[in-house]
Amino acid sequence: MRYFIAVAEELHFARAAERLHIEQSPLSRAIKDLEYDLDVQLFERTTRRTRLTWAGQVFVDEAKRVLSTLDQAKARAKAAASGYRGILRIALSDGIAQSRLTSLLARCREEDPEVGIRLFETPLAQQVKGLLSDQYDVGFSHATEDIEGVIAQPAWSDPLVIAVPTRHPLLAHKRIPIEEVVRYPLVLCHPENCEGCHRQIERILRTVGTEPIVAEHVSNFGLMMMLVAAGYGLGFATEAHMAYCPHPEVVFRPLTGRAPMLTTYVLRPDTDPSRQLSQFIDRAIPSRSVNSHQPS
Repeated sequence: MRYFIAVAEELHFARAAERLHIEQSPLSRAIKDLEYDLDVQLFERTTRRTRLTWAGQVFVDEAKRVLSTLDQAKARAKAAASGYRGILRIALSDGIAQSRLTSLLARCREEDPEVGIRLFETPLAQQVKGLLSDQYDVGFSHATEDIEGVIAQPAWSDPLVIAVPTRHPLLAHKRIPIEEVVRYPLVLCHPENCEGCHRQIERILRTVGTEPIVAEHVSNFGLMMMLVAAGYGLGFATEAHMAYCPHPEVVFRPLTGRAPMLTTYVLRPDTDPSRQLSQFIDRAIPSRSVNSHQPS
């Protein structure tokens, strides 16, 4: 399966063999054996190109899921051998602020040291799929819309500020009107890699009534700061982002009026949570812990 995934991603047997550190001939034999065992053709091969058949496209997703499950089984076994009594698989999407997670995970380690933690950075769509297929126990994202089979609860909210390059005319403002922000090019989070964050910021921009000028979409906050510092545009950030990723060529300014908030949600399958998961969610959502212990 690992050989098949390498060829499926490279669509070139020589490059896949180089990536796997094997010769091309045993790789070709392995793929032929796999097709024989499955009794389907996975690739269409010509002298000019290699491409997946429809059966191959379906099988590649299943192969990745199977290998992910196998890797998690290995991790659980190793965790058990190291003395852990359980493990929580946590998916992270949308560039969640690290300072918040650091505090949460430190508390979990202190209060529940026998529970191991595994973190997975993944796009929101993959996180949802993993929550529904038992690849992950819980996740964090900025998603706001209802997702069938998944419970999303707000964990915390951070005020949005504007990342501005030094020597920019908007620095004349101590607080910047959002109407002034959209007059300049923006560096925004990617609509797929940071789907939940993109939705929330897009919703804020729609209230202005002016179509924003998007200079670039980026997959993480570090890239955004680099492009803002280089003068490509303005960016949206939070105070938590400012704390862990400062840049000498970037100044942060609050917006005028009531600051819009970027909300982080805890996502979990719509099933009865385990004791370990329930305790983790109580720590992630303090108000939930208070409410859950009130008498009925």
